[in-house]
Amino acid sequence: MNIQVLPEHKLSSVAPLKQCNVEKKEVELILVKDQNGVQYTSSTIIPTPARCAAPRGTSSDIDRETWGKKIDFLLSVIGFAVDLANVWRFPYLCYKNGGGAFLIPYILFLVIAGMPLFYMELALGQYNREGAATVWKICPVFKGVGYTVIVIALYVGFYYNVIIAWSLYYLYSSMTAELPWLKCDNKWNSENCTNPNNINGTVIGDNTSYAKYKFTPAAEYYERGVLHLHESKGIHDLGLPRWELTLCLVVVVFILYFSLWKGVKSSGKVVYITATMPYVVLFVLLIRGITLPGALDGIKAYLHIDFARLNNLQVWIDAATQIFYSLGAGFGVLIAFASYNKFDNNCYRDAILTSTVNCITSFVSGFAIFSVLGYMAQKHQVDIDKVATDGAGLVFIIYPEAISTLPGSTFWAIVFFIMLLTLGIDSSMGGMEAVITGLADDFKILKRNRKLFTFATAFGTFLFALLCVTNGGIYVLTLLDKYAAGTSILFGVLIEAIGVSWFYGVDRFSEDIERMMGFKPGLYWRLCWKFVSPIFLLFVVIASTLTSTGLKYDEYVFPEWANHLGWAVAMSSMLFVPFYAIYKFFSVRGTFKERIAYCITPEHEHHKVAEGNVRQFKLRHWLTI
Repeated sequence: MNIQVLPEHKLSSVAPLKQCNVEKKEVELILVKDQNGVQYTSSTIIPTPARCAAPRGTSSDIDRETWGKKIDFLLSVIGFAVDLANVWRFPYLCYKNGGGAFLIPYILFLVIAGMPLFYMELALGQYNREGAATVWKICPVFKGVGYTVIVIALYVGFYYNVIIAWSLYYLYSSMTAELPWLKCDNKWNSENCTNPNNINGTVIGDNTSYAKYKFTPAAEYYERGVLHLHESKGIHDLGLPRWELTLCLVVVVFILYFSLWKGVKSSGKVVYITATMPYVVLFVLLIRGITLPGALDGIKAYLHIDFARLNNLQVWIDAATQIFYSLGAGFGVLIAFASYNKFDNNCYRDAILTSTVNCITSFVSGFAIFSVLGYMAQKHQVDIDKVATDGAGLVFIIYPEAISTLPGSTFWAIVFFIMLLTLGIDSSMGGMEAVITGLADDFKILKRNRKLFTFATAFGTFLFALLCVTNGGIYVLTLLDKYAAGTSILFGVLIEAIGVSWFYGVDRFSEDIERMMGFKPGLYWRLCWKFVSPIFLLFVVIASTLTSTGLKYDEYVFPEWANHLGWAVAMSSMLFVPFYAIYKFFSVRGTFKERIAYCITPEHEHHKVAEGNVRQFKLRHWLTI
């Protein structure tokens, strides 16, 4: 057995003896076995690192619940990361940005930034066993970024649940012998509604995309039958909530509440269905899709390789933003989920596995999507680019229309919308868990009353979501989708990466990981955390800001005040970072230098400030990797 005496700077990070429920009357030298992190003293053996080696928490952390099984955690992370964007955004981005060539920047950004950030958040949550706010005991001045990501997760819940409600409404509507968006003779159809069999390139014109043609039965069912958009003149004219969508929203919120009310013990079981069902359905849809006429043309268009597109900066921006949003770093969800892991869980392996599964899912879903788009293009005698689209237009108009023309269309529609429903539910569960865990860890009264707090959170998101189920609700949803988690979430993760890698220190973070798993992250990961990931995030923040345009929904241009409102929503979360930093500075005592020291020194090392031994005031801290 190899036993080594830790140098002084390592001893400072070892859990105090009182956190292991061991009473000592005198200070003894702490020795650590260098293989598995088991702690020893000269008179006491402490054999459970999961109970003893969480120096950032409190004694209540000993009783913190953990996932029932490892698979519960993995499915929860995969379920959160694999969401609607994997189906309705990535395939179209890949197609329009050079097909197979787009995979070059996509995989590059996955390796140098996506995976490192994913790994960092899992390790941060698992080691400290805290939510997104209280995890910043490692550097108190950055606690504001914890509140930032919690508020963003809450904002996203306002409109994301509405999209799930749409899927539920479509699922219910599909349970008929004839799908309601197949023909024009319905009460919601306009006089201009055109039978799809009569629509070809000549009808819609050379300058109009079939995907944007508003007079198909499927398009009118979505905008007039479901959204009632024709009854609104704009974002200033919302109207009252639609009772059908409100009822669907109530069902969604109740599903979320009863999935989360008992913590990971309940949510860990729900994901057995919500995280696995999309893969079953996607496989079934893929097999059906590739058997359709024209499917091969669609797949060829999806995979065509155009290296010339890589000369366009927008392609790289699209790849960077897609890999970031796809993995879901920065919403506080990964930190919350990982905080319920056992202390010695191998989160490194988890990060590699789950992020890889997420990206492969995105790629494979493209085959299911473009096989159907190829079929639609052949059916209407137009090019693939005339039917290719992304977002709601793909999953609520183009794909449902294609399904309605197939034998057994009711079955295929039910299967497809079950996939959308389950894709959305577990992602929404993750966002709400980030809010609940983040605030409950910070305010113990909320933790003691978790069921009531979970209900209040779910009910609160329901009330705000009512704005999105009005006649003009799509305009509110568009505004929130662009601003609530746009630049603000990028800003939040940038500050988070700087706080962990520079102020807390990559070397100390690596020691924390070694204490959990018995090995230090390699040089590659440390370089990514300290240099590559922050630079990547800064690039994405600047690019997203410079390429930002005014709000539009199809032909409707939002008024200027709506853009100002959007930026106000974005700033309302970002301002937590500077405001909390100012509050923290003035809430501690001492000289100017001592206040700075208290703000950037981990709470368990505050005694060193009085001794004048602040590692952040030494050049070595900033140069160490």
